Amino acid sequence: MTAAPTVAIFNASDDTVDLLVMLLNDQGFLTVSGHVSEVKRGEMDFLAFIEEHDPQVIIWDISPPYDKNWVFFTLLRTSATLTGRGIVVTTTHKQHLDELAGTDTGAIEIIGKPYDLNAIVDAVKKALPTMA
Repeated sequence: MTAAPTVAIFNASDDTVDLLVMLLNDQGFLTVSGHVSEVKRGEMDFLAFIEEHDPQVIIWDISPPYDKNWVFFTLLRTSATLTGRGIVVTTTHKQHLDELAGTDTGAIEIIGKPYDLNAIVDAVKKALPTMA
């Protein structure tokens, strides 16, 4: 029996985390979660969390201020710990983030609010070639 793929969800909203956990668990994924603000403040060791839980996909939310949070995210994603993991980015302002990110986002997809939950599930599945 193959273990279910693990998805790590990082967002600032408890409600969004809870919603995504329920949605992805219903789709057969294992989920782990954390808060972007805890990572940014150094209260959570993001890389140790990733090594411990070994998610195949990470859903990361970019909130205002978009430019600073995009820079923070791009620094995180350069870590060797993230190599080979799919990344899905969510945001409250997709157009602005698309402009900041340009063509090389390093993410499967940038999904804006209001979230299309099917788009998030599809993006996670695209990050897992065996499930696509």
